[in-house]
Amino acid sequence: MLRKLCLLFLMMIGWVAVSKAQLVKEFKATEKDGFDMVALEFTTYKSATQMRRTKSSDPVYIHGHLEKANILPVFSHKISNNILQTSLIHKNVESENLGKSITSKLFSGSGDDFDHSWNVGLSTNYLYHLDFNLGMGKSDFDLANLTINQLKVKSASADVTIRYGSNSPNQVQMDTLLVTLNMGTVVIENANFTNAKKMICEVNYGKIDLTFSEGMPNGSQVIAAVGAGSLHLKLPSDSFPIKIKMRTTAMCKTTLPKYLKSLEKGTYVTKGYDATDPRLMELIIDVGVGSLVVE
Repeated sequence: MLRKLCLLFLMMIGWVAVSKAQLVKEFKATEKDGFDMVALEFTTYKSATQMRRTKSSDPVYIHGHLEKANILPVFSHKISNNILQTSLIHKNVESENLGKSITSKLFSGSGDDFDHSWNVGLSTNYLYHLDFNLGMGKSDFDLANLTINQLKVKSASADVTIRYGSNSPNQVQMDTLLVTLNMGTVVIENANFTNAKKMICEVNYGKIDLTFSEGMPNGSQVIAAVGAGSLHLKLPSDSFPIKIKMRTTAMCKTTLPKYLKSLEKGTYVTKGYDATDPRLMELIIDVGVGSLVVE
């Protein structure tokens, strides 16, 4: 009887260990030529995702730790029309709806309790067109030493950080930087390093923190909108040409620096503003309920 109890106990320990074990998966595209750009479509759910430069010469290298193996990711890559098309799709078979995701984020015991973690590595040798669709979680994009034509990040509920780990700005003019969240936080550090022609950040419920250490090297349009929450915008020196259009409500507390000059109601410019300057940065800011701080 004692032997049976011991055996049962050991089996239970083994079952717990297996249930908590992570499945490690690696994917990579190894093509080296025959294309001018790499397009990556990345779709996952309830995960912590990191993207940065890798020392590998492969155009795309993805390393994942999966806690639940109820469905495996599908990875594909092919060259078409001079573009290396790469895709990783990892959908949630539990079919969590948006309401459940937001409830889980609000009341979960740990902000880091995600089912999966992903490390996406890109090479310095290629031009990238990136499209991330994240159901719920957090993500950290280090764009230093990478050449990016487009970056789009969409999520139901997530915290998204876009930064440059070193002073290595984008070597081309990015066509579009887009981040849209239903709920969460967007932090973009050294936003001027993106060299983005158009930058759009939209959060229904949450926060946007947008920092410019210098002016944009080329003309650009920046749109930042928060339905309910806060928006913090740090501008470069007022010697750079900047025009800001603001739309707020009576339920939004607004704090502006004294150096901004008002052209008309809701429109402000810096000392260096010149409508004909090819480096002109036009900001459109929209906050419904919450706070807006510009410094």
